[in-house]
Amino acid sequence: MAKVTMPQLGESVAEGTIGKWLKQPGDHVAKYEPLLEVITDKVNAEVPSPFEGVLKEILVEEGATVPNNAEIAVIEETGGTSAEAAPEPAAKAESEAKAPEPAAKAPEPAAKAPEPEAPAVAAAVAHGPAGSDERGPAEMAAEMPAEVTGDGEARMTPAVRRLLREHGLSAAMIVGTGGGGRITREDVGDFVESQRTGKTVGKQDASRAATAPAAAAPTAPAAPARPSAAAATSGATKVEFPAGADEVLVPMTQMRKGIAAQMTRALQVPHAYVQMEVDVSSLVRLRDAEKRAYQAKEGVSLSFVPFVVKAAAEALKKNPTLNAHWTEAGLVAKRRVNVGIAVAVDDGLIVPVIRDVDNLSISGINKAIADVSERARAGKLRVDDFGGGTFTVDNTGWLGTNLVMPIINVPEVAIVTMDRITKRAVVVETADGDVIAIRPIMNMVLAVDHRANDGAGGAALLRDIKAWLESVGPETAIY
Repeated sequence: MAKVTMPQLGESVAEGTIGKWLKQPGDHVAKYEPLLEVITDKVNAEVPSPFEGVLKEILVEEGATVPNNAEIAVIEETGGTSAEAAPEPAAKAESEAKAPEPAAKAPEPAAKAPEPEAPAVAAAVAHGPAGSDERGPAEMAAEMPAEVTGDGEARMTPAVRRLLREHGLSAAMIVGTGGGGRITREDVGDFVESQRTGKTVGKQDASRAATAPAAAAPTAPAAPARPSAAAATSGATKVEFPAGADEVLVPMTQMRKGIAAQMTRALQVPHAYVQMEVDVSSLVRLRDAEKRAYQAKEGVSLSFVPFVVKAAAEALKKNPTLNAHWTEAGLVAKRRVNVGIAVAVDDGLIVPVIRDVDNLSISGINKAIADVSERARAGKLRVDDFGGGTFTVDNTGWLGTNLVMPIINVPEVAIVTMDRITKRAVVVETADGDVIAIRPIMNMVLAVDHRANDGAGGAALLRDIKAWLESVGPETAIY
């Protein structure tokens, strides 16, 4: 018998919650087939089975939280791999192996699990054939009897929360069938189908549902008012004030709590900053010349990010003390260049890792970034997408920023931002003297852990990144 243990989902994560078992006792499990869904304040990820065999026993039920490396299931092996020779947990921070692609379906986690740091854009729910009722869910909901069958405070992932918003629904309209009443994607899909057909689908009966009641105005100013259920599920930037309230409490999601804890740890690190302007005229010309053919061939757009990642990878090989982790024993330099890519999602930021980027072409990096970004927003991240990062690239420019002071993703010792490319008047040296020209310029800011490196080391790395980007030309290989 082989024991399956709780993997470590990131360097700073000490425990995980069983979101949902994707297999049940008696089911056959192939090696690397998704076995369960684990949730932490960092990530919501499918965990592949480290063995092939029959699932004999589930040791930890859905909704339970256990520490890393705790035994969670027993598999009777049929593939010839002994328990003693079993691989380490797939999500170990320094894992050197890549897990194969899991199945595409990402089931909904159970109710008691904390909300993940990987909110997603849920798949659209089909609306039925032509000729069916063309009214939207919001209009149909307005005609429903005023009977609330669900729980307006039910737990759900940000992906499900977003799906509710897309269909104009509220949590109070949905009967949660996940553990502890958690609302799942299937629940939302069944409700929409019930609206379309006028019949009960699963446990959803749209004819008996109603929108959540508005929050009552506070009776005393002593405590801040809580937002309505609609406000609580509409994203971090939307705040609704009940009648008569001068202030409202915006509760922290599990994701925001995780971000707050990580940022607090990170800001205990002494940061030093280096900023440089990069003339990306040649890079812009190359990308403009290649992007249409690339899109037609690869099916994804060619962005500026893979060029910066490639430049960083080449520069880190020349500056190895910045491709490292800080420990109390000293600096641990890393041979592999594993770059974390900051990805903005519904309610925050996650940093999945692209591994061995120094061995990838610009196209390979671009496709890897597109893949992990899409899976992050679709809630289909894998265990191997996290942990083991050695350096982080943050593309804040798409937000329109011109100068951002980034926070290091500890225990890494450096992070670089790429700000918006803007046309500026600059002085250019020519054979006939200095002239003023209009050039596309990108600000880049590098933050370094001052315990591990000084400003001079950071400037050397950023200078090498700048030199690589400014050397891009028609001869630069995309593939």
